[in-house]
Amino acid sequence: MRVAIAQGGGPTAVINASLYGAVAELTGARRRSMEIWGAQGGILGVLKQRWLDLRKPGRRAWAGISRAPGAALGSCRKMLNREEAEAAVRILQAQDVRYFFYIGGNDSMDTALKMADAAAALHYELHVAGIPKTIDNDLPHTDHCPGFGSAARYFAQSAIDLGADIRTLPTPVSILEVLGRNTGWLTAATLAARKDPDDAPQLIYVPEAPLSRRRFLADIQAVYARQGWVVAAVSEGVKDESGRSWSAPRAGAAVDGFGHALPGDVAATLAGMVTAELGLRARSEKPGVCGRACALMVSKVDRAEAEAIARFAVAWALKGNTAFMGAIERRASRPYKVAYRPVPLDAVANVEKPLPQEYLPPEQNDIRDSYRSYVEPLLGGALLRYPRLQ
Repeated sequence: MRVAIAQGGGPTAVINASLYGAVAELTGARRRSMEIWGAQGGILGVLKQRWLDLRKPGRRAWAGISRAPGAALGSCRKMLNREEAEAAVRILQAQDVRYFFYIGGNDSMDTALKMADAAAALHYELHVAGIPKTIDNDLPHTDHCPGFGSAARYFAQSAIDLGADIRTLPTPVSILEVLGRNTGWLTAATLAARKDPDDAPQLIYVPEAPLSRRRFLADIQAVYARQGWVVAAVSEGVKDESGRSWSAPRAGAAVDGFGHALPGDVAATLAGMVTAELGLRARSEKPGVCGRACALMVSKVDRAEAEAIARFAVAWALKGNTAFMGAIERRASRPYKVAYRPVPLDAVANVEKPLPQEYLPPEQNDIRDSYRSYVEPLLGGALLRYPRLQ
């Protein structure tokens, strides 16, 4: 029996823990005869028939690979059409591959769904399963997504450290740009950085609330007048009242392989506006990909769940199921407890889950404290905080 695994979309700090979890579940004592193929470069690796034997690495190698950021198999952003999906299934059929696992986010679940539909149309028994990952945390029908907890930890700790720095400098305003594309889950996670009322970030802006120039400048001015310095966490996907992105124009291609607009330098644009219109020196910080690739900031909860959900997806597929994605169901937050369940691929493919409005205060320049009970269990332990000289 042959199995194929691929990784799609933007990597996370724990995507390889899912790869390891799938391989480990497939190499159980009763499955010694299984061939496990890894497609190099996502679904393009299937179409180009670029394979790796995933049974070859030993335990020591997998111990390192499972903790490495980036996609160990390589990834891609490729939107399949029906003909390409059928071609990919025919390639798998020619090699008698009976199981296909795709580790990815919204668009990768679309790829997995198209593979499942193509297999059904071709009357080929191919079991297709999606294994979720995305720092954006925007997949529906799952409490959260592997990769989110580690990125949330990174940006929350970055806000703490940035605040400690800005307190001491004559630069009174700093704008921290946070990943997350069209949703504010990750930007909202910087709330976990704040312990005391004057802690950074004092302001938080997410795409689910339009951001006007007038309100933004008024917010900055008010916080500066109150305490003399400001850190604002701003999502890369934030838009104005007309729905226009605050991103600076980006050179080159305007969209990715799935047609999504590429975010520009939101923080730089807003910082320039603060300096020009308020006369306050402002800096912009854009960690960018570092926020999803920092191995030192991985949440132990996130890593464990990334492996566990892959094991679940493999086990569920081996029972004869197909066209599903593994999902996380939260049973309790304190003490934190989850379970895993399948959800249909057609319910998650190309669907974004926005940050609920219940987490936004009327001013729409912050996040309600109730969000802490959602995000803090995912951070994998306490953040590093520092005493101050009084």
